[in-house]
Amino acid sequence: MQGEMKLIPYFMEEMIVDVNEIPKGVDLIQSPSLWKNGYKGKGIKIAVLDTGCDMDHPDLAGQITSYRNFTDDNNKAEDNVTDYSGHGTHVAGTIAAKENGAGVIGVAPLAELIIVKVLAGSRGSGKYDWIVNGIQYAIDQDVDIISMSLGGPTDYKPLHDVIKKAVAANISVVCAAGNEGDSDSETDEFSYPASYNEVISVGAIDLSRKSSYFTNSNNEVDLVAPGEKILSTIPGDKYAKLSGTSMSAPHVSGAVALIKEFEQAAFDRSLSETEIYAQLIKRTVPLSFPKTLEGNGLLFLTAPDLLREHLRNQPLAQIG
Repeated sequence: MQGEMKLIPYFMEEMIVDVNEIPKGVDLIQSPSLWKNGYKGKGIKIAVLDTGCDMDHPDLAGQITSYRNFTDDNNKAEDNVTDYSGHGTHVAGTIAAKENGAGVIGVAPLAELIIVKVLAGSRGSGKYDWIVNGIQYAIDQDVDIISMSLGGPTDYKPLHDVIKKAVAANISVVCAAGNEGDSDSETDEFSYPASYNEVISVGAIDLSRKSSYFTNSNNEVDLVAPGEKILSTIPGDKYAKLSGTSMSAPHVSGAVALIKEFEQAAFDRSLSETEIYAQLIKRTVPLSFPKTLEGNGLLFLTAPDLLREHLRNQPLAQIG
């Protein structure tokens, strides 16, 4: 029995009709510092495997370059990615809501979104094979990043195999770590695909940089990002604050787009998935929680600058 793939559980904190701000999570990871230097994810393609998306939302219209439904919703119509949950629209907004002087702005506002609907209904559940087919579609679309805020209890070989295939094609695969945490870093909670070694597993902190009580702990967690009271887009031209590792993963997906754009300009060549991962981890700061909770620490895009500044201020005798 392979079980069912579901949305990582999340919590609706507040619904808002009218906003105009950089969401606090987007700011906390230092996205605006990279924007100032001209890096906004231009030319980077991100596949969002989720509950679909409201493609007409004013903050997302024009950001989506292709889309496909792999679920039973809408009589399996491939070209209908209506989001009945709101989750997929929220995730898409955190990644790449555009800079339009209103609403919110995503981490990588010039990135291209590929919407891959792999979870159905208002509760967002689906078959493992829908996810497998969705990942293969993303590979075929030649994306740079796959973002998945979903999980299931069971290791499923075809899912693992297609993820390995994506990574071999130099696609960064970012997954929410899961919300089965019990606030005990000594106990392991595993969710798939986040627990596969090949993916980037993202745990959650709150906006005060405290570890979220619900975030899964295990030795596959790579880093943490904001995941509580995260403001983003939901269907119907609205906005909401949601909480969950589902909200942490898209911060990292957007950040990988910025890093990829920045580093490819610096190196003057395409970087491998392993190289991009190394550049991501270079941009983390430890928060002093156990490794099973925070991995390498908090995503902090200006971390290399802070390190340079620190070294510059050290007396020479202390260096080396």
